[in-house]
Amino acid sequence: MMEGSQPPPLDDISPDEKTNSDDDMFTSAVDTMQKRKPNGIAETLNDDDDDDDDDEEEIDLQGSGDLQHHPGHFQPSPVSHPQLKVDLSHSPAELSSEPAYASAKSDFESSSPASLKPTSAISSGTPIAHSVSKAAEEADDPELDDESSDLFVEIKVSEAKKIGDGMNSYMVYRVTTKTNVPAFRKQEFSVSRRFSDFLGLHEKLLGKYLTYGRIVPPPPEKSAIGMAKVKMTKDDSGALDFVERRRASLERYVNRTARHPALCVDPDFREFLELQEDLPKATSTSALSGAGVLRFFSRAVDTVGKMTLKMDETDQWFEEKQQQVESLQHQMKKLHSSVETLVTYRRELATNIRTFATSSAVLASAEEHSGLSRALSQLADAYEKLEGVYGQQAETDFYVLAELIRDYLALLDAIKECFHQRVKTYQTWQYAQGMLTKKREAKVKLELAMKTDKLPQADEEIKEWEQKVQKGEEDFKAISKMVRKEVKRYERYRVQDFKDAMIKYLEVMLQGQQEVLRVWENYLPEAKSIA
Repeated sequence: MMEGSQPPPLDDISPDEKTNSDDDMFTSAVDTMQKRKPNGIAETLNDDDDDDDDDEEEIDLQGSGDLQHHPGHFQPSPVSHPQLKVDLSHSPAELSSEPAYASAKSDFESSSPASLKPTSAISSGTPIAHSVSKAAEEADDPELDDESSDLFVEIKVSEAKKIGDGMNSYMVYRVTTKTNVPAFRKQEFSVSRRFSDFLGLHEKLLGKYLTYGRIVPPPPEKSAIGMAKVKMTKDDSGALDFVERRRASLERYVNRTARHPALCVDPDFREFLELQEDLPKATSTSALSGAGVLRFFSRAVDTVGKMTLKMDETDQWFEEKQQQVESLQHQMKKLHSSVETLVTYRRELATNIRTFATSSAVLASAEEHSGLSRALSQLADAYEKLEGVYGQQAETDFYVLAELIRDYLALLDAIKECFHQRVKTYQTWQYAQGMLTKKREAKVKLELAMKTDKLPQADEEIKEWEQKVQKGEEDFKAISKMVRKEVKRYERYRVQDFKDAMIKYLEVMLQGQQEVLRVWENYLPEAKSIA
């Protein structure tokens, strides 16, 4: 090494110079680390800190004051999701040429619903606890822990009763609720509700919560043919079967709504359960009313909008979930068709067994041999017992499996509606961004034309659209966050519901097979005794 490049001896360096040198080296190292740090880490860490702080707040469960908004039942992962990335490079001309431009403009200019603030969250038949994190729509978000609370809501729909005669008649159901949630006035109460009341409740909840990305459980579908049989016939087996199916589906609907943390304490839902008087008639649910016709055309417009509203998805989570929902819905439809075929087969088997039992009894009465006649008579009795076993298995196939799959097919449609609502929110944001660009270009033209008298108005318009762009971005982030939470909550309950259904189904099937074995074991000595 050359003499001029050798470092000076350590003893020759003064303490002050050594300290300055160490400080320079530390500053240089910090600068290097900051340059190498990936983009977005700081923002992600800050978001995590905010969520941790928010989770330490408490919720008022007394039902007084303003109601608070709730996100769902699942516990979020401590790791933040990747930041949403949205392409803002569209020019105003490109935005104006898109098919969704006019629709987005209309949606943006319409007034948004008032903020929804339920008071508490419950899960039907499940203990819950509460903690809070701030949602982007400025409402409280409770996360539920099913193992740390004993709050519950249990709803039974029973006593279907026909009111009136002929085509003007209708069915009324008894809705009985048991709960220990303080938001309700009593712990046990009963009301009478029509089918149209259930549909009206769903319309109210959907109008309130879909805008925020909430999954609103759908009610049972209307059946004009089924109700016509009920109205025009008396004590008909087909009509009674239809009424029982509808009663069971209504019970599942209200319990699924009750276990949603935001919907269960909604004022309209509590009024539906608690108000002793008849609810105002929900005329908008009638298929033949003017509102029904408008609803039909509105759905047709929404269907076209789903095909025309497009969004270049940059969030991998949403892209994967949409594909999973489509695939799951396709496979569930196949499974539902197979289960319905199984139900038909078991019912036909039960009918054929009854026919065989009748024929055996007739043959036994005509048989002269006493031992053989007694054996045939006992065989007829055995098959009569088996008819009940196979009939029970057919009912289990239908109510435990087929109806559960049908409900979740409808829930998948509700999830797709939330995805579509998110796309509409994105288009509204992009429309505002395009209008802001136009206003800024207009101001530049005014400045070039020296029209200073119009500049204050241009500045006001720019400021207004800047606020709309900011609100559009906040709304898009809020609904994206809410949809994530709702889908995770749905997945959690889907797994639990199918697990419970499979256990119940297998228990019933096992009991049925044990009953079949017992019947044949009891009959075998009778067959051997024929001499």
